[in-house]
Amino acid sequence: MRGMDDEDDVLLKTAEVAAMLRIDPATVSRYARAGLIERITLPGGGNRYRRSSVQAIIQPARDER
Repeated sequence: MRGMDDEDDVLLKTAEVAAMLRIDPATVSRYARAGLIERITLPGGGNRYRRSSVQAIIQPARDER
């Protein structure tokens, strides 16, 4: 059985992250280059992002409201 921590470590595609953050996929790449979000580069050259890393961006924005 998977715990909540396992769900946070789900790897997301660039388009999925863009949809979660409501930004353009190119902006996701810029965030990764700037170190704002952790990027995992796959052997084939694709990129994935940990859900926990994306949620770390979302949570402070919600706390500011």
